[in-house]
Amino acid sequence: MTEREGDQSIERAGYARLLIIGYQRPVELLVVCAPQYIENQPRVGKLIKSHSSKKNIWETIAILITIGGFITHLGYFITRWIASHHAPVSNLFEFTTFFGLALVGAFLVLYFIFKIPLLGLFTLPIALLIIAYASMFPNEISPLIPSLKSHWLYIHVTTVSIGQAILAVSFAAGLIYLVKSVNQSKQSKETFWLEFVLFCLVCTFGFILVSTSFSATNYHNSIEWTDKNGEETVLDYSIPPLFGPPNGKVQTENRLDPIMTTPAVINAKKFNTVIWSLIAGIILYGLFRLIFRKRIGAALQPLTKHVNFTLVDEIGYRSITIGFPVFTLGGLIFAMIWAQIAWDRFWGWDPKEVWALVTWLFYAAYLHLRLSKGWAGEKSAWLAVIGFAIIMFNLIFVNLVIAGLHSYA
Repeated sequence: MTEREGDQSIERAGYARLLIIGYQRPVELLVVCAPQYIENQPRVGKLIKSHSSKKNIWETIAILITIGGFITHLGYFITRWIASHHAPVSNLFEFTTFFGLALVGAFLVLYFIFKIPLLGLFTLPIALLIIAYASMFPNEISPLIPSLKSHWLYIHVTTVSIGQAILAVSFAAGLIYLVKSVNQSKQSKETFWLEFVLFCLVCTFGFILVSTSFSATNYHNSIEWTDKNGEETVLDYSIPPLFGPPNGKVQTENRLDPIMTTPAVINAKKFNTVIWSLIAGIILYGLFRLIFRKRIGAALQPLTKHVNFTLVDEIGYRSITIGFPVFTLGGLIFAMIWAQIAWDRFWGWDPKEVWALVTWLFYAAYLHLRLSKGWAGEKSAWLAVIGFAIIMFNLIFVNLVIAGLHSYA
């Protein structure tokens, strides 16, 4: 065995050890073990030291502002908990804001481990989009429905959010890697898919812009319809209804009828929101291309000029080795325990449950391919991006479009 092969064997053994520790004590790993373990890795330790020496005053100011924002948001979370007398993670607004809070917290922990400021340049805008996205939903404090009146509410949901937030940092690291590595001088499938990922982020911003605009004009439209159970229901739209429920009747004067209707299995109001987001995203993306005359990925590439491929790849991998066991606890184990208590069954093939399982299987496959097949670098970055896409599909599409037992969330 050569010296290089020996180093690789030792390093892979170290990776496996880190994964095992993560399953057993994820919080201890995140706060205590990870920094010490990573610093003892010769390759990673050298890269961290080289980046630490380049710290400047603007980086210090930026990280202090981020810490200040995190503390302020944490204070909001605590005061809302006190005011509502329950963990504020019971609806889409509360869950998504906590997800954004957890993402900023995960970034701060990993920043102090790896000392790479560019990670914040990609992670924090994503967190900002997530929090802004949450602000578009009703934020009133409402009583819990019976099935949510359990201590498992904050045990299950907060653990899921923290796990997904740590996994989301791997997306930011993967995005940095791809922006730097993908050749933007020619059209290819890599440039297409990278641009598609960035377009999806633009669509999220488009949703925020559309919702804010119509909210400023106090737009309101109510549509009455009979649901699949034969009960009369009213849908209140805050943006014009391009899509409405079957056999719906507009109750608000001087408002147009929906252009099309949706099947009963699809929530018309939420599907309408998705369509508006796509329309706004297409318009914003077109304006960007018209002004800059280049793809978004090409415009971002100069920012990654001095990025070290190996370090960014390590950040993405370490994020998943920490986030995966945390998500396993919250998204599967704690979820099944609570499902048994609330619904008298561990598993019911609810859309949310199915996509939680899909997320878990995907990241399990990622770790398998990384440890046994040696998938690193660009392959690993693409997998991290796909993994985050699954998380966001679960958060946005499954919550907004597909009806299920988790629709209240």
